[in-house]
Amino acid sequence: MIAVGRIGRLFGTDGGVMITLYANFPDNFQTKEPLFVIIDKLAVPIFCSSFEHRGQSGAVVNFDDIDTERRAEEFLVGREIFMNEGEEQEDDEFYMEDLIGFSAIVGKSHGEVSDYYDSEANPLFEITLDGKEHLIPAQEKFIAHIDFEKRKIKFVLPEGLLEL
Repeated sequence: MIAVGRIGRLFGTDGGVMITLYANFPDNFQTKEPLFVIIDKLAVPIFCSSFEHRGQSGAVVNFDDIDTERRAEEFLVGREIFMNEGEEQEDDEFYMEDLIGFSAIVGKSHGEVSDYYDSEANPLFEITLDGKEHLIPAQEKFIAHIDFEKRKIKFVLPEGLLEL
């Protein structure tokens, strides 16, 4: 679990609280996902009944089962809130077709993954390098690194596979 915020103070009379969100709090947070507080060394899941952003790093939140100021003060105020790490991160699964349009780096040549041909026997990437199209096997051993944020893929190919 990772810390994603801190419950600061009460807000309203129905158990609502103000939360300071840390920079790693996910932008796509859904109220169906539980947050956690540590009570007596145990991670206790708490579900939001309402969640409203306030500025860049704040939120007004009401939690299920916390419906009075006294309960919010006793169980929540001053505590850090946590999330499971897996809930913050996106699914690592991708399809080879997702790589079409990525910048391709082969040695010192730069180009683009222009297509993908799916075949059980021999799936292939079509990459365009220096204005020429090349077909290369879409195998893990030929992919050195994929940078999804920068949309780049670096290939390491055996000598002679491409005629550059």
